[in-house]
This record gives sequence, structure tokens and C-alpha cells, in this order.
Amino acid sequence: MLATWTPDQELNQVRQRSGADMKRKLKWYDLVALGLGGMLGVGVFVTTGHVARYTSGPSVFISYIIAGISALLSSLCYTEFSVQIPVAGGAFSYLRVTFGEFLGYFAGANILLEYVLSNAAVARSFTEYLCSAFGVTDPNSWRIEVHGLPEGYNKLDFTAVAVVLLLTLCLCHSTKESSILNLVMTIFHVVFFGFIIISGFCYGKVDNLVKPKGLAPNGIRGMLDGAAVVYFSYIGYDTVSTFAEEIENPLVSLPVGIVGSVLIVTGIYCLMALALCMMVPYQQIAETASYSMAFERIGWKWAGNVVGAGASLGILASLLVAMLGQARYLCVIGRARLVPSWLSKVHPSTGTPLNATIFLGLCTALISLFTDMEIVIEIISIGTLLVFYLVANALIYQKYVIVGKSRPLRTLSFLFLLTSTAVGFSVSWKTKRKWWGLPVFGGIMIFVTALFQYTVVPNSAGRPSEWSVPLMPWPAAISIFLNVFLMTTLQVLSFERFAIWTCLITVFYVLYGVHSTFEAEEMEVEITAVNQAPNLDIQPTKFDV
Repeated sequence: MLATWTPDQELNQVRQRSGADMKRKLKWYDLVALGLGGMLGVGVFVTTGHVARYTSGPSVFISYIIAGISALLSSLCYTEFSVQIPVAGGAFSYLRVTFGEFLGYFAGANILLEYVLSNAAVARSFTEYLCSAFGVTDPNSWRIEVHGLPEGYNKLDFTAVAVVLLLTLCLCHSTKESSILNLVMTIFHVVFFGFIIISGFCYGKVDNLVKPKGLAPNGIRGMLDGAAVVYFSYIGYDTVSTFAEEIENPLVSLPVGIVGSVLIVTGIYCLMALALCMMVPYQQIAETASYSMAFERIGWKWAGNVVGAGASLGILASLLVAMLGQARYLCVIGRARLVPSWLSKVHPSTGTPLNATIFLGLCTALISLFTDMEIVIEIISIGTLLVFYLVANALIYQKYVIVGKSRPLRTLSFLFLLTSTAVGFSVSWKTKRKWWGLPVFGGIMIFVTALFQYTVVPNSAGRPSEWSVPLMPWPAAISIFLNVFLMTTLQVLSFERFAIWTCLITVFYVLYGVHSTFEAEEMEVEITAVNQAPNLDIQPTKFDV
């Protein structure tokens, strides 16, 4: 469970288990487009109206800025790891080389759960926006209701299934062609966002931002609580790191693709939120189809159909990128033999993880057939935030611990104190009565981080050609703090569902994964011994077969 791999082993020995290599055809602008496509999906249409009306008011754009800062800090941690270890495994590979196999597997399993569930739910939302594009007010009219199934699972959505299967076939063909398709859809989607923003600024009223209760009617608490909700709109930037094996120049393209896409999306989200609150006073914003209703209020009923069409296109781009990423995660987990090894195979002619793409496509299609979006939204958030939290911890550990030479006690103590202060701050925030805890725990976090920075020396400055996060350990420490804070804002039910999922994947690892990986290592040791001593009389063993 605690066995670690070196970056060189991940890049060479483990990657060779897939057979053929993935083809390096992607450039920096492909990554920026993939990052935009992954994030500019359904999130902003689902969360903005609800948060503006009930939580943040017109200051919802500040909530997007706060969530964007958290996403940017996490993306910086991902970027440094992806440059050091340019493989398709993302968080799975980063944690496996830092904290051992089990935590890597734990992160990979949660990312896969997030991908499959969110893709299935978003595919169903595609049906809703497509209905809006055709002027159909009831999306369930395109679904088949089955009596006898539980509520939330009883409306079969064959449109969502068809979309998922068509995208799966597209992804099996070529990553480069899929990225070009995403680039075209993303360009149209950005133009569509520009239409909403320009219309809102031209036909909206600045008075709507400050009347009747000011810019922030619920104060700082409303802005921060709103940030926890709108963070869902940023999920998807981590997908870019999974294309590391298919990039022509990872050292330059990965930082530009990951960080650049987060910055651009943050700007677009803020402008979108401002446009909505200028068109309609925040207390009159519709909870569902907020932008369509806003255009109707200014007399543009035809714009509701345009919003539906644009959102449908954005959902397609988001699905395409997410399904690209989920297959690469599963492919690398298959290389580690934590799942059946046939899922790790890369097709020699297309250069894509064909088996993993088809398998996860079928799983996503099956779930999208009957599961509503509301059922899975919070378990998606908690799993993703936990993985981002672990990656930030792993980056600090990698930067300040020399394995086998320096003792990790100081670094581990710092990470423990950092997490403890974040939990204390979050509890004080949630209880609302213990305001003294906010400055106390916030001050302790700043003091502990400053003390760690001046007393613990990084293990190395890194090679001059490598990209590294500036001002360490502050960006990673703040990322840890914010991810813990955002997790504590979720409902208790999401933690209960997450606990059940954790038990299931742990049992699978104990009964299958750990044995399979051990046998794979034994096999490679035997093969290496035979190759290094060809003239010796070595009898074959079961591992040679």
C-alpha cells in the first residue's frame, strides 16, 4: 500500500505496459481549448441564477473570483506535477510516486467516479437544453417514464445515451481529431457567451447591481458560501494534465494550457454573472433557465432558444473533454494492474486507449439512461475537492522531503497543522456563533506556513528547464486551506455517500488490486533477470508465461 514509484519508472517502465505509445500531436492552443471546453459547460447555467438569488446577490461575480482563485492554486499544483511526470495518469500518478500506491489508487478511483457520474448527469442536462432550443418547455416530454422505479431514476433518457455513445465512437478514432472538434465547438461557445455578455451590458441596468440591498446583501458570508457552490463550474481543468503523453512540448504547453484556461474561464464567468444581474434584479432571477428568463424580461423571447442551443453546444464540448480524460485515467490505473490490464492497452493505429474509452463510455451511457443530475452533484464535488487537497499536500511533500535522506516529520507535522487549522476555521464559520475562531485559526495558518517556509529548506531548486510553482509553500498551503473549507460546506448526505464509496473501493483494492500489482512486479523481476542473464540456464517460472 505504501510502495512508491519514481518519476522515471512512471515515464518508462510503467508506460510500456500499454504496448503502443499515445501519439504526440497536441499543441498549447489545443490544451487551452480542451481546458475551456471542459469547464465552459453546464455549470455556469445551473449555478449562477440560484447563487445570485439565494446566496450572494449581485456579488455572485465575486464568488466566481474566489472560486477561481482556489481553482488557480490547485491548477498550479497540477501543472508542476504534470511537467515533472508527463504521463496520462494525472492525480493517480502524482500521488502514487509521493505517498504510495493506495493513496494514488484512492485518488484515481474518486476521479473516475466524478467523471462517470458528472458526465452521465450532464448528458441528461443536454436533453433539457436541447428541448429549450426547440421551444419545448418540458424536457421530460423527451423522456420515457417507467412506473415502478424510484423517483429520480424513473425517467429514461435515450437522447443522453445516444449523445454519449456517439462521442465515444469519436474518441476511439483519434485524440487530435477530437481536439479539433472540441476547438470548433469551443469557439462557437465563446462567441455565444460573448453574445450574452454584450447583450447584458448593453441592455441591462447598473442600478440592478446595487438595488435594493446593495452589491452584497448577505455580506461576506454570502460571497464565500456562494463560492463553494459555483466551484462546481470549474471542475474540468485537471483533465488537461491527462493529455501529457500526447503533447509535443509538455514543458511549455502544459503550464499555458492548464493555468491559461483557468484564467480565461474565470474572466468569462465573472462577466456572465455581471450580465445576468444587470438584466434582472437579483431577487427576481429565475432559479432554473436563468438566462433564458432574463432575456424574456428584456423582451427577447427568441433569445431563449439561442441560449438553449448555445448551452447544448457547450455541454457537448464539456462531455467530449471529460470523456477524453476519464479514459486516460483508467488506462494508467490499468498499467498499474489495479484494474484488469486489458483496460490499459493503447491501439497501435489510432494511438488512443480504446478499451478504456469503450468501457467507460458504456458505463456513462447506462447511468445517463436513468439517473437525475441532482442525485450525484454533491458526491461529485466532495470527491474532486478531496483529490485536489491531496495533490496540494503531495506537492509540498515532494518539494521539502528528500526520500531516504531527510526526515519527513517536519513536513508531515506542517501538513497536519495546516489541515487542522483549516478544519477549525471551517467549523467556526459554519457554526456562525464562534466568530473568534476565524481570526485565531486564520492567524495560526499564516504563522505556521511562514515558520515552515523559513525553517525547512526545499530538497532541491529543480533543474533550470523545469517549471515550478512560485512562492512555495504559500500557493499549495492556501489551496489546502480552501479545499478543506469548501468541503465542509457540503451536505452531510454527500459525506455518507462518499463513505460508502470509499468502503467499496477499499474492499476492491484489498481483494484484487494489491495482489494483482504484486504479481505484476514479480513477473517483471523474473523477465528482467532472464534478459540480463541470457547465457545462464534459467528454468522458466509461471511469471515467464
